[in-house]
Amino acid sequence: MIKKINFLFVTLFGIGKLPGLSGSYASLITVLFLYILFNFFLVSAEFFLFFLIGIFIIALFSVNIYIKDLTNKDPKEIVIDEFIGQSIPICLYEIAHDEPNNSSKKLIFYLIMFVLFRIFDITKPYPVSYYDKNFKNSFGNIMDDVCAGLYVVAILVFYMIVTS
Repeated sequence: MIKKINFLFVTLFGIGKLPGLSGSYASLITVLFLYILFNFFLVSAEFFLFFLIGIFIIALFSVNIYIKDLTNKDPKEIVIDEFIGQSIPICLYEIAHDEPNNSSKKLIFYLIMFVLFRIFDITKPYPVSYYDKNFKNSFGNIMDDVCAGLYVVAILVFYMIVTS
């Protein structure tokens, strides 16, 4: 039972087992989930940030348990890291901006954050590549996506400084 719950957690309820681009599917589902959470259920982004830190800590242990007996220490089906990495820029955007719910500007920024995250997650610029190559454990699996999410934050901050 615990093994099944762990599987559902690290694969984001089985999304990681979908054929093809499981990381992109997980990122897209995360964007949609967070949009609904923040704009329809009006969950506080500050509250969600604390929840996300908890997810990060649990993921460190859960991914280690999942990959313990595998030869491939970064299997495609683990997508909880995409959830964490994609959530970072969206959550920080929500904290920093007081946009009206369902505004077209917000939708555009969500789309931009999705695309940028996928670009950084796939191309793996330094230090994303550093964590991906040098840590063959849950820390490396998760931190490369955290770094990709922080790259998105940096790009958006730069854009906002330049355009203000």
